Amino acid sequence: MASVSRVSTLTKRSTICAQCLRNVNSSRTFTTRTFQAAVSKRHTAPNPLFRPSPFSSQFLQQQQNRLFANPTSASLTADEILEGIQEQYATARDEFEIATEETEKKTVYAADDRAAARDELQKLKEMFEEALLGTHAEDVKRRVGSRIRELDAAVEELNKADYED
Repeated sequence: MASVSRVSTLTKRSTICAQCLRNVNSSRTFTTRTFQAAVSKRHTAPNPLFRPSPFSSQFLQQQQNRLFANPTSASLTADEILEGIQEQYATARDEFEIATEETEKKTVYAADDRAAARDELQKLKEMFEEALLGTHAEDVKRRVGSRIRELDAAVEELNKADYED
């Protein structure tokens, strides 16, 4: 008969799941033989730490699913679209504020910061234009259109400093 410590070490080695352990006839004592019988009949519980190798069919299937899982603006709700736009707006606004500070101080980084602000604003405009092609165009335009126009005007005003330098 196997001792409790022996059973626990056997359990660790063969990774028997709790469901299989419950299926062992509870009226019998838990011997090595009944343990091995339970292990041989057990189902394979998925290991949460398992990562498929790049050559396995499971890995290739996951990669293929990722290719086709890109959400379009038609499948997203208005709130999800607006959340993405607002995150990009916050990034563009931060870059604009940094560029404004550096331009006022006339540091050597001012031109690069203005370029970064323009780049982030361009990304924001592209996201906005893509959202306007979707089914929630009016809602998106009504909720964030004016803020984007204001930021665009502010960045254009800031870019005049490029010509003054």
